[in-house]
Amino acid sequence: MEQIYTIPVNEAFEHSRDNPSDGCPLCALYRKLEDDELEIILGASFMEPDVRIQTNKKGFCRTHYDQMLLRKNRLGMGLTMESHLEELKKSIKEGGLGNGQGQKTAKRIEEFESSCYICERIRRNFTHMVETVVYLWQKDPEFQEKLKQQPYFCLPHYRQILREAQYALPKRLLSGFVDDCSSVVENYLEKLQKDVSWFCKKFDYRYDEEPWYDSKDAIERGVRFLRSDIHTTPGK
Repeated sequence: MEQIYTIPVNEAFEHSRDNPSDGCPLCALYRKLEDDELEIILGASFMEPDVRIQTNKKGFCRTHYDQMLLRKNRLGMGLTMESHLEELKKSIKEGGLGNGQGQKTAKRIEEFESSCYICERIRRNFTHMVETVVYLWQKDPEFQEKLKQQPYFCLPHYRQILREAQYALPKRLLSGFVDDCSSVVENYLEKLQKDVSWFCKKFDYRYDEEPWYDSKDAIERGVRFLRSDIHTTPGK
């Protein structure tokens, strides 16, 4: 029953199942979407008129400017920024430079601050990924087993799949989906809590001679669980 749009979800869940240290499969899907969008925007697509119109209008958030800088395509970034600055200059001037008030200018800048072409593209595509997770669980018994074998779902993505399930699944199936997901999260949370507690104990001299077990990276894993691990790092 595999379709083109289900392939990335299946691959991400298989990878996380087989490589539990890589964490939440939905974080991996987000990172893949982000990496693809960054490659596209710094490639030939920035010359396409419809893309340029959107990037001129929306610009990019600081995170994605930083991600673009890491990719070292300064010409691609410069060409994109050149036309965006032209749009911004025109928009700010029309917004009220010289009228002594500045309300329209402030409002326009606020719009720029809250918009990002890449974030919006990822948000739209990632929503489809979350929908596909719930769809596959409903339609594919093999995927149900993959889901139950995940290392964990980070809390933000756990919330998203629960919300989507509440919308998309009939009541007779909803409790099964919630049980499968909550079992994954609760098992991981219990282990994580123990690892963080042991990490803290290791700073007590009475535990000097005790092994670290799995606690050395417990704080980093806790951050990824609590707040996701969604931004790509080039070269990794």
